[in-house]
Amino acid sequence: MQVSLVITILGSDQPGLVKSLSETLNRFSGNWTESRMSHLAGKFAGILQVSVPEAQVNELTTALKALQSNGLQISIEKADQDISAKATTATKVLSLELLGQDRPGIIRDITEQLARLNVNIEELDSEVKEASMSGGTLFCAKLQLGLPESVPTEAVQDSLESMSDQFMVDINFT
Repeated sequence: MQVSLVITILGSDQPGLVKSLSETLNRFSGNWTESRMSHLAGKFAGILQVSVPEAQVNELTTALKALQSNGLQISIEKADQDISAKATTATKVLSLELLGQDRPGIIRDITEQLARLNVNIEELDSEVKEASMSGGTLFCAKLQLGLPESVPTEAVQDSLESMSDQFMVDINFT
């Protein structure tokens, strides 16, 4: 039987780091199924899902924890067994791009609007950029959302556009 694990990694970025992870996984017959990894402020931050034979879980966990001696922080969790039941609560997947004036608390306010609508944030990528014309800073975000069947797309757009930040909201269905 295969076991699904979710592994998070944080540490100083260095060449060969992902290679070390993949070689360790391979030694224990593991399969790298999904990942998100990034370089932020000189640090490596990653989350990955792997599938490994149940008999290899303890040995893989020990080998991954040994990589912490290289200055990495590694956390290993078993994936939820009932993933399909959670996935059925959202019937629509919505991709959004937001662009607006940056300010402290902007993520809190966006997530508050989405939580009021019972919308699940499945992915969030954000950055702050210099605004070439105004000299200020712009908040840019790409979100992938899971919408309950009862929430129309327009409600999400109206909610975000009603914020005092005057967001430009670009919506795409996927």
